[in-house]
Amino acid sequence: MEKPQIFRSPTAAVVWVVWLLFAVGNWVDLAVQGRDHTSVVAAAVLLLATGAAYVTAQRPRIIADDAGVTIRNPLRDHRIGWAGVAEIDLVDLLRVHCAWGGPPGAAPADRDHHKVISAWAIHYSRRRKLAAEAKARRGARRSSSAFPVGFGRSYGSGTLAGDPAAASSTEAETEKIVKLLQEHATAARAEAVWAGSTVEIAAAQPTPETADSPAPGPAATATVATAGWTEPLTSTWSRRALLALLIPALILLIVVLV
Repeated sequence: MEKPQIFRSPTAAVVWVVWLLFAVGNWVDLAVQGRDHTSVVAAAVLLLATGAAYVTAQRPRIIADDAGVTIRNPLRDHRIGWAGVAEIDLVDLLRVHCAWGGPPGAAPADRDHHKVISAWAIHYSRRRKLAAEAKARRGARRSSSAFPVGFGRSYGSGTLAGDPAAASSTEAETEKIVKLLQEHATAARAEAVWAGSTVEIAAAQPTPETADSPAPGPAATATVATAGWTEPLTSTWSRRALLALLIPALILLIVVLV
């Protein structure tokens, strides 16, 4: 991929923008009309709520680049190379199964470390998808029984089946994201396995010319290492997210106590 791909919840983005407009409007109103202690407390409460909205709605996202995937949750960031992504599935949230450590090219089950990271940015409702599919089937049956065969099929496949498809569009888009991420992970694991096999073959069959000199690794190994596909899982606290909550909370505490 030429540039990082960012996946996030459209609903969360809308919530963040709406809340920001609401908070700014109230701050302006408090600045113009508010002259008492209650107004200052209200402004501080709005600031704390805005920090919470930023952390829960604006921050969460999944960033996929050439080397690996970054899962940005409300307070923590998780980063792992593509070769360490064992599986990606959907429950209520998108989950990334990470496996790292061990010999190069080892299967995910043979890795030294395993961890499952849930991504707050991507939500998935299996119940809503099943309900939409059931509604589509009922609509198709009603259309085929209410109209002649030729006309009924055309009507059911166009109008009645269109609404359920639109209703489950979020789930369909989520499944596309999972498929895309899984393809990157599978390709990187295959490349790592191939590079590891090449190294073993080269080490097992030294030539007379290279017996007395250190054997350089194959180009594939260098490519895998340079790309960062084998990067282990790293989890860090987001300083910006913590400050977005702690500073407004401290301001509110000072305002209340004063």
